[in-house]
Amino acid sequence: MSPHLIFWISALVRIVLVLAGTGVACYLWGAIPGLVLGLLGMTGLIGIQLFYLQRLSDWLENPNSARLPDGWGAWTDIFSRLYKLRRGDEKNQAELAEWLARFRQAMTLLPDGVVIMDDVLFLEWCNPAAEKHLGLSLLQDKGLRVTNLVRSPEFMDYIILGRYETPLTLSFRERKLIAHIIPFENRRQILVTHDVTESERIDMMRRDFIANASHELRTPLTVINGFLEIASMQPDLDTATRNAHLKLMTEQGERMQRLVEDMLTLTRLESIDHPLRPERINMRGLLEQILQEAHALSAGRHEITLECNGPDLLGSTDEIRSALTNLVTNAIRYTPEQGRIQLIWGSTSQGPKFVVQDNGIGISAEHISRLTERFYRVDKSRSRETQGTGLGLAIVKHVLLRHKANLLIESTPGTGSKFCVQFPGTAAVA
Repeated sequence: MSPHLIFWISALVRIVLVLAGTGVACYLWGAIPGLVLGLLGMTGLIGIQLFYLQRLSDWLENPNSARLPDGWGAWTDIFSRLYKLRRGDEKNQAELAEWLARFRQAMTLLPDGVVIMDDVLFLEWCNPAAEKHLGLSLLQDKGLRVTNLVRSPEFMDYIILGRYETPLTLSFRERKLIAHIIPFENRRQILVTHDVTESERIDMMRRDFIANASHELRTPLTVINGFLEIASMQPDLDTATRNAHLKLMTEQGERMQRLVEDMLTLTRLESIDHPLRPERINMRGLLEQILQEAHALSAGRHEITLECNGPDLLGSTDEIRSALTNLVTNAIRYTPEQGRIQLIWGSTSQGPKFVVQDNGIGISAEHISRLTERFYRVDKSRSRETQGTGLGLAIVKHVLLRHKANLLIESTPGTGSKFCVQFPGTAAVA
């Protein structure tokens, strides 16, 4: 049976009952009392309907399933249906609110900036990345025109031309951004910004690295090819000249080999596929080996001493050996004969510390901040004389970054230099 039929049958039954009661009253007490009683009954029915209509009106002003009144008669079915509808709406609103919260959280975590604007470019919403990229503030700038907030002629031209199918490369707030406007709906637009500052910097470093490496390899290759050409064109060269040429080619070949090895080491250190595998390093044994190698490189031209009072270290033996050897080798190369070089391994309140101190030629203050750059040389001619590749301190920097250590440099021209490697306290092994 349909709900509509039930409703009308229920209403008809109530009317019939009132009329029947009126007829019985007329039979028992007369026509006038019976009609009065029937009028009161009909008035009561109408009053009940008006009462529940008023309650329905009150509920509609603030529809809430918890506040829905209980009905009587046909109103029970009406309120039951309203309750189901309202519960369904509340469930849908809760799901929508949850999805909206997830959307906002996802937009908040996006590395790209997202700005939602209306058709006349007034700010409606933006995520933290957009605030960082464009200098916006959702709390303060909401409702303001974005073109008044992003003061850039390039951005204004992009807006005016309206050629949104092509992204805009924008230099803004010391960042390089890729901006793209995407129209959606009828009266809204999305501005998406992507920060390419870091990728541009990495690309520039890669280009500089390739250019510098090519330049470094060009000289030894030119020397070797030149001597080979002379040897092929003059097969009757005297033995002394030929031996001199072979010696120079050997030196240039060794220089190329060192350069390639250093470049491969840097590439391995920078690779995310080469994770650090820490192990216990016997620092006394390692430093004594480095001391022996230093004496061999110095060939008695320097006074080299070692003071070892520090703990063992947790890290990669090969990488730590490479970094410390580079520091010691640089001290030998840039310290004149009869100079003193001190190697110190000890403990501080911050953690283990390695120090290489010499009384060599020293370094000017303006060069210190750039010493760990690839192929950076304070004195290029002296570097070639000492057979340096220009990558030693870059290797040191990357090794220390992987071990969460810091390199501190103190130097005075004509007095000497002091290179300190400060390891964290967690790197010490008792």
